[in-house]
Amino acid sequence: MIRKSKFKLKNVGFSYLFVVMSIIVLMAGCTAEKSQEYYHKFETQAWPRFQNVTFEIPINRIDIPYDIYFFAGLSNEFPFESIPFNMVMNTPSGEERIREYEMPVKSKTGNFIIDCNKDSCQCQLLLKEGLIMTKPGTLTIELENLIPKLEAVGISGVGIRVIQSGK
Repeated sequence: MIRKSKFKLKNVGFSYLFVVMSIIVLMAGCTAEKSQEYYHKFETQAWPRFQNVTFEIPINRIDIPYDIYFFAGLSNEFPFESIPFNMVMNTPSGEERIREYEMPVKSKTGNFIIDCNKDSCQCQLLLKEGLIMTKPGTLTIELENLIPKLEAVGISGVGIRVIQSGK
């Protein structure tokens, strides 16, 4: 009789362990990356006027909407009140969207209005909210600097952040 109860306890322990491990495996398999970030660093801390930056972003899921953000890293040397840029977005289904943006970064008095620490600042701008892809593939985003100087000094890099919006 003692042997049977030990056997039952072992079976209950293995069953419990099996259920817990199954749940862990299912949770790990079902979680998807909710955010993707792509960054282009400018080695010279300047974005040349005619150097377009292109990002190729894999899109695997079409059942959810995406929020697309532009972000930039700036140094204290950045002299302009805003970052004007053009965005050309090509979706995996072949749709092309083009739009000019202007992201304000300084007030009229020359003070930064974005998040800054001692020697650098970070800013971001929502480009597209709730974008729904109709086909999996590669989302291509090309950014063109529209600052009317040959080089926009004080920009350490620019990037694109893609977040599953859940809308």
